[in-house]
Parts: sequence; structure tokens; C-alpha cells
Amino acid sequence: MTEHGVPADQSSVGAPEPGAAPDPPTGPVGLPVPGPQASDPQRQQHFYGGQAVIEGVMMRGRDHWAIAVRQADGAMHVESHRVKTIGDRYPFLKVPGLRGILALGQALSIGMKALTISANQSVPEDERLTKKQMGFSLVFALLVFVAIFMVGPAVLFGFARKHVVHSSLLSNFLEGLFRVALFLGYLLLISMSKEVRRVFQYHGAEHKTIAAYEHDAPLEPESVDRFSTLHVRCGTNFLLIVMIMAILVFALFGNPGWLWTILSRIIAIPIIAGLAFEMLRLGARFQNSVVMRVLMAPGLWLQKITTRQPARDQIEVAISSFEAVLGAEAAERAPAAT
Repeated sequence: MTEHGVPADQSSVGAPEPGAAPDPPTGPVGLPVPGPQASDPQRQQHFYGGQAVIEGVMMRGRDHWAIAVRQADGAMHVESHRVKTIGDRYPFLKVPGLRGILALGQALSIGMKALTISANQSVPEDERLTKKQMGFSLVFALLVFVAIFMVGPAVLFGFARKHVVHSSLLSNFLEGLFRVALFLGYLLLISMSKEVRRVFQYHGAEHKTIAAYEHDAPLEPESVDRFSTLHVRCGTNFLLIVMIMAILVFALFGNPGWLWTILSRIIAIPIIAGLAFEMLRLGARFQNSVVMRVLMAPGLWLQKITTRQPARDQIEVAISSFEAVLGAEAAERAPAAT
């Protein structure tokens, strides 16, 4: 998953290997109205992200998102939607610090909708879940994630603080390391599943497609496939930054009682998300900096687990999703141009 809202300026991550540069851009495939090129100031203010879903890819621009899913019969389902955000009504939510929380909320909302669409479109009609069933499954999965990765380590090391490690700073540090190790172990475990590996292939296709667009390469499978599956704005980086920053933030809470320990881990999630979002933006904006390269390196290494080399038909799905976003944006610009 590539985070939305970070500039795509002169990225070396995601670029093709030296000597394998793609042909000059010919414009996005299938678009009635070509969009501006990556070097234009207009497009430098327009950032793209995405998410791998079940047998498909969701892509998101500033004001639109789209999803393409490979159906059981081999056909492709594509649909696009406008992004609905309360940030347009309340601009103060877009200021640094708060915009990360807003972005996280939007990503969760759109991601759940995209997963629901992909889960239903990738299976025969008689096997599809109702909206209520899918909603319950996603909410349950989110609660389990918070319980295992945020509350669980807090409870475990709260016990350790009381009986083993009496230094609150050291115990919070060990809690954070345990949380990161637990997260890495979880990723390695699920990566052994055939179904998850296919999702990771679509994740790679998503990264390749966005990297091709950011480098003005043609949105065609052969051209897109030349790019790396790694991307500096990936949501995997975001999650790892959250885990690491949690070590620092939770250390500030000291050694409270059980109830406040658990509540603090839940309450701090939006704060940490806001800080991690700004960190990710800095990492993309100043990615040629030695300091930023060092700080972003662990997230890029982690993507070697969460991305896989996609097949041609998977790249086609990612391109279709991205073109649907570009098409929706082009259609919205067209009336203003006439």
C-alpha cells in the first residue's frame, strides 16, 4: 500500500535499473483527455497512492479513488468514486499533525469499501457476503489488530514492570521492540499463505504502476514491469514508523496503572499516526538525504516481505485501476477547460 498525500518528486526508489529506462512517455493508455506530465507543476501537487486487495488493486488520487478486480471468469470489474472528506468542510484538519489522523481515517474508510468490493467481485455471485457480514468481519479484524499489537504488549510488559523490570523507560523500550518483532513475525507467517502471496503480488503491481507514472513511463504492462516493487511511500513503511514511534511516545506515559496503560495505548494511536504521517512525508520529500535514506531503509527492506513480483495480468489490473482514477480526474477537469 502506497500512502496518499506525499509528493512524488525525483524518486530513485521505484525507478528502473540503470540502462533499463523506459521509453519516452506517450500519455496514459485509454484516456480521452491526457493528463499533465510528471514534470509539470500542476501534477507535482497531485499525489497518488493505492492498496492491494483481494484479486485487485485500489488506486487513489486527491479527489477520486478507483478499484479494479479480476473476477472468477477472468473478466475485470472496474469502478471509481469521489473521495468524501470532512477536510474540505473543516480546513484546520489539514494542518500538520492533524492531517495524518485525517489521512488515516480516510484510508481506513476507503480501504474497507475497497476490500468489500474486491471480496464480492472476486467470487461467484452465490458466494458473496452481505454488507453487514463484510462490515462485521472488517471491524472484528481491526479490533483484533489493536488488541494483539497495541494492547497485548502493553498488558504483558505492564506485568513485567511490576515484577521484573522496574524501570519504566526500559520496560517501555522492550515493549516497543517486542511489538515490532511481533509485527515482523506476523508478516512472515501470513506470507506463507498462497492467497496472501497473491495479494502481495498485487501490492507489487500497485507500486510498479505508480512508479511508472511518476517517471513519465507509458502505462503499459511491459513498461510498468521494469520498475521496482519497492516504494518509499508504502503503507508498510507507515506501519513500521508507527511501531517505532510508539516506543518513544509510550515512554512518556511512565509507569501508570493497568487501566491507564491500556487506555493510553489506544488513545495514543491517533497521535502516533499523525507523527508517522509527517515522517513519511519528510522521507519522500528529502529522500536523497543520507539521513532520510537511513531512516527509510528498514521500511524498504520490510517491503521485500509485503511485495512480490506480479504477473502480467496483475499489472494489467493495477493499470486499469490507475487509469480509472486518471479518467475520473480528466472528466472533472474537462468542463472547466471548455
